[in-house]
Amino acid sequence: MSLDKKILKEKIREELLKTEEDIRELKAQSTPISPENAIGRVSRMDAINNKSISEASLRQAEDKHKKLLTALEKIDESTFGVCQRCQQPIPIGRLMLMPHSTKCVNCA
Repeated sequence: MSLDKKILKEKIREELLKTEEDIRELKAQSTPISPENAIGRVSRMDAINNKSISEASLRQAEDKHKKLLTALEKIDESTFGVCQRCQQPIPIGRLMLMPHSTKCVNCA
């Protein structure tokens, strides 16, 4: 295995841990607002809005988590790091920033 792939594997593992922590925090923020809580109408509307934003962020984090797991599974395959659209190698810099990337910058 090349040094780049070893570094990428470690990067993916770090991103997975960070994303799992984000998911735990977002799940806690997405809990329903109990109607018996004595908060004002404006505060309740603000809480509902914040809950909606947290739920959207949670879906994005869960999607990223799935993509990172897939990247970790496929990192040893010959097609890893190759753009799905143009079949050109994805630059290592892009993979270091977004290890779950499946397309190069031009195709993304």
